[in-house]
Amino acid sequence: MIKLYNSKNLAVEEFKPIHEGHVDMYVCGPTVYNYAHIGNARPMIVFDVLKRLFEAEGYTVKYVSNFTDVDDKIINKAIEEGTTEQVIAERYIDAYQDVRKMLNTELPDITPRVTETMDAIIEFVDELVKKGNAYVVDGDVYFSVDSVPTYGEISHQRMDMLEAGFRIEENDQKRNPYDFALWKKTDKGIKWNSPWGEGRPGWHTECVVMINDNMGPKIDIHGGGMDLRFPHHENEAAQQEALHHNSLANYWVHNAMVNINGDKMSKSLGNVLWAKDVVDKLGTNLTRWLVSSVHYRKELNFSDETIETARKELDRVLLPLRQADVKAALNGVTFADTYDEGAYRQFLDQMDDDMNTPNAYAVIFDTVKKLNGALRQREIDYAQVGSYRNAVEKMLDILGITVEKPEVTDEDRALFAKWNEAKANKDFETADACRKVLSEKGLL
Repeated sequence: MIKLYNSKNLAVEEFKPIHEGHVDMYVCGPTVYNYAHIGNARPMIVFDVLKRLFEAEGYTVKYVSNFTDVDDKIINKAIEEGTTEQVIAERYIDAYQDVRKMLNTELPDITPRVTETMDAIIEFVDELVKKGNAYVVDGDVYFSVDSVPTYGEISHQRMDMLEAGFRIEENDQKRNPYDFALWKKTDKGIKWNSPWGEGRPGWHTECVVMINDNMGPKIDIHGGGMDLRFPHHENEAAQQEALHHNSLANYWVHNAMVNINGDKMSKSLGNVLWAKDVVDKLGTNLTRWLVSSVHYRKELNFSDETIETARKELDRVLLPLRQADVKAALNGVTFADTYDEGAYRQFLDQMDDDMNTPNAYAVIFDTVKKLNGALRQREIDYAQVGSYRNAVEKMLDILGITVEKPEVTDEDRALFAKWNEAKANKDFETADACRKVLSEKGLL
């Protein structure tokens, strides 16, 4: 039984799908005007792990994550470079997908783009205007938050105290300062014809329409970073409530932010870490292990200390697996596909509890401890070794961490046999020479 923290209800709840055995999950994607930073990488990993967990528990998953390829920042960058918005968007979409692949994520089933959804967006906004939930002022269209009694249910803030300190743009056209743009009149950059004149859509409308367009009026899980909870997700939910009388998703799941050396990551502090650079430096496995080492609802800190801790932990897991594979290969043993089902079930139970990765890591370490014990036996029981080894690999697979099997050649096996023979004959000079070569190859 999978349980998830539902931001809407502020509680960990048993997951009950809309359709038996199937999950519809939408995760807000990037506005593609720059490269992905490590903060963008966290939801990539968090929701990839969640998808893998659902699949491990027998669900099918339809995973959709958008690209916002219409935005002032994209337009300004295109003007600055003397090119088109499409060129800018394609550059960063490709780069974003490259990071997903570098991180060994299972790519979303659908990656809709705003520019490809424009007719549906215009129709959606028009329906809100006709229903009285939105109003037109000189070519701009605004959503009336007062028209939806449930406004505030996702972020849990009263209308008179919404997001203390949240900067609201001064705009005399709005009936309520928290009303937000569904359509913006513009004479700059890319634009489309609409019933209200030429313009482009507002950010909060784009995602809700892409969900409706690709998944239907109600989905199981809507995910994203905690920074999207207000106003983006709140505004999405309000529009859906106004038009379709539901809150868009049954479960709203948000991951916490990423800090760098204890400080919030920001351009002003000059501490932005680009995801590609991090993966290039740390590797896929270590990056994923570090990101998942902290519960997804807690802030994650990138520092030399946390990286080194993660490196030691991962070595503690992967080195015994390698040792097991090498010993089996050198002795002509092939592991069966069986695994320690009890240990694997314990791991899944911890993951099922709101993706409690720290507790799941404890199960991995405990299973590795048993593996080390089995490897130290004078007469190794390879069936037992294989059972522990395979269980750990299955656990790591849900975390998106790959286990590379060492290559052991016939020459290596012959050298290993020669080493054992030299030891038996007390030919220590030959034994030491063989051991040195085997060690240099990483086989001892």
